[in-house]
Amino acid sequence: MSPGYWFRWRRRVRTQWHAALWLMVVWALLWGSVAWGTLLVGALLGVLVVSFMPLPKIDFQGQFRVGGFLRLVGHFVRDLAVASVQVAAQALRVGWTPHGAVVRVPMRNAGDLYLTVASILTSLVPGTVIIEAHRLTGVLYVHVLDLESSGGPDAVRREIHDLEERVLRAFASDRELARAGLGPAGLTVADDEARAAMAGDTPEPSPWSAGPEDGPRTGRDPEEGR
Repeated sequence: MSPGYWFRWRRRVRTQWHAALWLMVVWALLWGSVAWGTLLVGALLGVLVVSFMPLPKIDFQGQFRVGGFLRLVGHFVRDLAVASVQVAAQALRVGWTPHGAVVRVPMRNAGDLYLTVASILTSLVPGTVIIEAHRLTGVLYVHVLDLESSGGPDAVRREIHDLEERVLRAFASDRELARAGLGPAGLTVADDEARAAMAGDTPEPSPWSAGPEDGPRTGRDPEEGR
């Protein structure tokens, strides 16, 4: 093997050592043992995985903010508790039929990290789940358990945008905040592109509006009640 290969291998292991460490912990948990032999085998497997199946690199240029992170966690715990009570109450209602729907939500920032964090936190809250995320366009398709009790599509979009704002204020740089309309002045208005997308001026491709190469259109609106 060429010297360049070993250089790339060493750089890959050096930059993804945390992934190898996490895989070692998972291996120990699977075996239910923290013996030296188990940890050694887990570490070797972790190095092999990051060597031959490396994780994709995330271009993170943000800034970790302690205050924003604590606010994000606090709101998430509150939303989790409130949604759990609401879904439990709905499940106990006799004769009640939920009218689920899929809501299209264009995001202010299409960065991989921010889109992933917002999607995970949304799906962890009972009553909502991300069924598709368009990485290139920054559009999320959110399924809600009952559209009426959620306040309608606009209310769902506002909730997701509020969550995205908390994620950005916890991890984004000043430039990314300004680009999203959340600059130091505390502006909370989406930029022109997000406004246009929300108004439907720049429709994005979705599984419910297939292109010519994808076959015939279904003619169904993704926000139509299920």
